[in-house]
Amino acid sequence: MGERLKIFAFVAFLGFILGIVADVTATYVLPALIELLPSLGTATRFIISGLAGACLTLIVVSIWAYATSSER
Repeated sequence: MGERLKIFAFVAFLGFILGIVADVTATYVLPALIELLPSLGTATRFIISGLAGACLTLIVVSIWAYATSSER
């Protein structure tokens, strides 16, 4: 049970860090990009949010796959 607890703690910590990154992105980066790309209009927010979600998911899955890989 100790290994599972470590993995749960690691995933919780990773989620905490990703939450901070998402908040900073939504607060500072997204408004700046919307100002820089006004030609896309309201779609800019959705495009950027989708790309950020895809990148965060890729990072989380990669870390999970690396952390749980069996060493032979």
